[in-house]
Amino acid sequence: MSPPQSLHPDDVPAMARHFRLQWEEAQQAYVLLYPEGMVELSETAAAVLTRCSGTATLAQIVADLQQQFPDDDIAADVREFLEDAYANGWVRIIRAG
Repeated sequence: MSPPQSLHPDDVPAMARHFRLQWEEAQQAYVLLYPEGMVELSETAAAVLTRCSGTATLAQIVADLQQQFPDDDIAADVREFLEDAYANGWVRIIRAG
């Protein structure tokens, strides 16, 4: 899967088919489950992926996270993480327009 050129503010990220995000009590962390295994997520990655509902745009996700982390300029980091998540097949992107 090739990454999108660049995510646009109106693009909508959603969890990809065959991937499920859930809290794993044993690891005390969010994990991304898929048929071949599991990825334990950092708090930051989980904060982004829990917002990939398939209804929120990239701009809405960034605005929501910016309220949670007001001292950091996170827009570029969130976009880059989601582009990497797309390249890894974790999310799909519903293109704007």
